[in-house]
Amino acid sequence: MVSIKVKFRSPAKTEGKGTIYYQITYKQKTRRISSGHHIYPHQWDNKRFTTLPTQCDDNNAMDIPLKQRIQIGINRFNAIEQKLSRRATTFTVNDIIDEYNSYTNEYSISNYTENIILQLQLRNRIRTAETYRATLRSFQKFIFETYHFTDIIIDEVTHQMTESYEAWLKSRGIVPNTISFYLRILRALYNRAVSNGIFNNGNPFIHVYTGVDKTTKRALSISTLKQILSLDLCRRPALDFARDIFMLSFYLRGMSFIDMSFLLKSDLKNNHITYRRRKTGQELSIEWTPEMQEIIDKYPANDSRFLLPIIRHDNVNERKSYLNASYNINRNLKKIGKMANIDIPLTLYVARHSWASAAKTNGIPLSVISEGMGHDSETTTQIYLASLDADIVDRANAIILQSLK
Repeated sequence: MVSIKVKFRSPAKTEGKGTIYYQITYKQKTRRISSGHHIYPHQWDNKRFTTLPTQCDDNNAMDIPLKQRIQIGINRFNAIEQKLSRRATTFTVNDIIDEYNSYTNEYSISNYTENIILQLQLRNRIRTAETYRATLRSFQKFIFETYHFTDIIIDEVTHQMTESYEAWLKSRGIVPNTISFYLRILRALYNRAVSNGIFNNGNPFIHVYTGVDKTTKRALSISTLKQILSLDLCRRPALDFARDIFMLSFYLRGMSFIDMSFLLKSDLKNNHITYRRRKTGQELSIEWTPEMQEIIDKYPANDSRFLLPIIRHDNVNERKSYLNASYNINRNLKKIGKMANIDIPLTLYVARHSWASAAKTNGIPLSVISEGMGHDSETTTQIYLASLDADIVDRANAIILQSLK
């Protein structure tokens, strides 16, 4: 059986910090490995071989007791012993240390997340990969600012840490749904590690909110949309283009910008645009109307396979072109919003909300639009839209577009 003891190595200098280390003994062979924690000699209890009750590592002075982190390391060694016992008939103390070093490298929050991001990219789930990277960057910044860690092992995520992370995000003015989004991604990472049998579930997300609140109103009224259409932007082509793409999204039943960007010329057939949503894979078909064609006719035909003048050339970084266009259009839409005295930030996503709101205002049945973005789940709304007869939805869209005239 493996013996694990926690010991303290005194500092070389009298006023310096010493190192807490693990002493691992197996089959009369002993190895030592640093815990990564450093304290002053007066913070160590030599009789009990532990830290004094009220002391903690300077690196976690906020809310994670040093004893708890040391115990996590002990649990790690116990799990490794069990794993090696199942996998091999014989192993050595060096095997235990090697497994420990491999574990702490592979399952650091950074390396573990980067590996998942790579898998997502290989499966072409680019948007999901981006959300994982955004969460990782946010959490890395939090642990550095809060604990002065550059990284942690995923099994070190505790409920104290997630509560602190939630508070840290709130202190920076992050809206509740975004906070919940980051915590859900982090929880997914943690649960994935648990399901792989890496460690037992410590339920660190029990005290933080991971639900989805109804968002603040983003929809524009028909009269406001008319006001946007009436703006004279002929001498400001960048703003004019942003308005055209915004209105085209509205005309296309609130189509997302990423779906618009990757529409192919071959998707337009028999006076209908047929495409699959990149987010859900659902196939949708929309009647092509004169309002849509008028916008297309405004711009010179591009030499790419894409329908809209967003990704203008083949053999380029399409994802980068889409992201650059999204950034520029949203920036210009905010300028348009100020010109039209709109009291919410005008973005491409507002077009999606606005179409759903217009459908509701015009008496379109909930079975047709499922109250658009008013649903707690966008997926539910899209399931309704995708399952209905396309002619019914096209007639609903015609009613909405007619109200703009």
